[in-house]
Parts: sequence; structure tokens; C-alpha cells
Amino acid sequence: MSNIPLRIVTFNNLGVAFGLTQTWAEQTGNKIVLVVTTPGPSKRRTESYKDVLAQIKPEHDVLVTTRLRTVALPLIRELKPDLIISFSFPYLILPEIIQTARLGAINLHPTPLPAYRGPNPMRLFYEGYHTMGATMHWTDAEFDTGRIICQNTAPMPSEISPENVMQFWRPLIGKTFFEGVAHAIAGAPGTPQAHDQASYAAAFSEAEHMLDWHEPMHVLQRKTTALNMMGHPSAKATIDGEIHNIARLAPIPNGNDGSAAGTVLAKNEADWVIAVADGAVRICIT
Repeated sequence: MSNIPLRIVTFNNLGVAFGLTQTWAEQTGNKIVLVVTTPGPSKRRTESYKDVLAQIKPEHDVLVTTRLRTVALPLIRELKPDLIISFSFPYLILPEIIQTARLGAINLHPTPLPAYRGPNPMRLFYEGYHTMGATMHWTDAEFDTGRIICQNTAPMPSEISPENVMQFWRPLIGKTFFEGVAHAIAGAPGTPQAHDQASYAAAFSEAEHMLDWHEPMHVLQRKTTALNMMGHPSAKATIDGEIHNIARLAPIPNGNDGSAAGTVLAKNEADWVIAVADGAVRICIT
């Protein structure tokens, strides 16, 4: 194997995704020649790209753009990268951009593809899918449909809390990233996805952000975890006729004395206890 560092262009919109890419490059002796990030489409603007910018080192060039064809393509073509890596980027990498890289382009998707393709992997937890995982695949003409290079999975924990999710999911993502990039560099062709088994992870609707106290406590916990995992609480619920943002929710088995779902059982400055279908939950509101 050549000792010459590979020239990498990386597409990231989450700080944690760029951080993993940067760690890989440092540990393997390869060179990131450009970091591409974006505030996202006009209808789905996000501030998350700023977390990428905060980690940029002086030796890294960065491009913030929403125009891949007219702005990113000419620059990347001049850079002549060996490999393009995307992880958490909201736009499809154009075929013309893929063609600039000697080895092609790969993408890390944090679900067990072909399950939950698309922009919202948190739906995996929201719906209580039986398996969590991560997949590295070759980039092709559609989102998350390319040949699978590497995949690692684990059973979904019975209690889907932020701590339980990250305990298993983060190592799976890291393992898949390092193994997947190594396989791609070695020329692994990948395995075609079973498209007939695919599902799509759409963005959460406004209605899906609202918790229903008539649901079981563990369902409410997994939905709250999924809605709040991206760093800003977006779970909501009606309490005593007012809508509140729910920052955290934990089940309290046997915590209901028979009160109707939605009843406030206890309340203090730190948290509230709410009756639900099969018990009670402790919540923190913002």
C-alpha cells in the first residue's frame, strides 16, 4: 500500500460527523483538502453547520455553500481528490462531483439500510424499529441507495433513552466509518441493497412533535428521545391546556394512582410528573 496520503473532500453538516471524519484522517495519515458544509435548503435552514466550522483547523480549507454545481464543483475538480466522504450532508452529491474523485464517493448513513433511508434517521427510534445500526455505502444517483460497503447493527434497547441510544449507536457509527472507508480504499465493490425492503425516514410532521399522554410511557420516552436527539428539544405536549416543550421524559412504573392520562400528579421547579396510559412519566420542560 502506498504511504502517500489520500486527498479527501468531506461533506458534513453536523459537528459530530465532521469530528469523526477528522479523527479518521488524523489516525490514518490522510489529508482533508476541503470541508464542504451548508446552511441547507431554503425551506429547511439549519444552524448545525456552525458546529462544523467551530472544529475547522487552520490547515483545512472550508466551503460554505448551497450551490454544489456552480460553486463546489469547479473547486473540487481543481483539487483532484482521491476520495469523497459524506456524512450528515443534506444535498445529494452530484454525479459530476463524484467523477472528480479517483476512487469515487462514499456516504455514512446512521441506519441499517435499506431501512430508514432519507433525511431523518431519528425516525428509527421514534417508531421503535427492532434494530439500530450504521451503513457505509457507495454514493449513487439517489439518497442512500448505493451498494453497501460495510454495515454494523445491534438490537434496539428496550428503553430508548438518550443514554442507552448513544451507548450503542455511537460505537456502531465509528466502527462502520473506519471499516467502511478502509474497504472503499481497498476497492470493495459493495453489495446491492434489497430495494424491496426499503423504508423512508421523512422529517417529522408538526403533529408528530406533539406527545399524546394516552400512549404508554415507553412509547412516549422513545418519541421524546428521537425528537430531542439533535440537540434542541422539539418534543411538545399539552399540559393543563397549555403547550410546553418537553426537554426530557423518563418512565415511572407504577407511578399512577388511577388518575386520567394527562393529569399532573406532581410539580416542582425541576420537573413534573404526568399520568399516562400505563403509569406515569417524569418530565423536564423548557
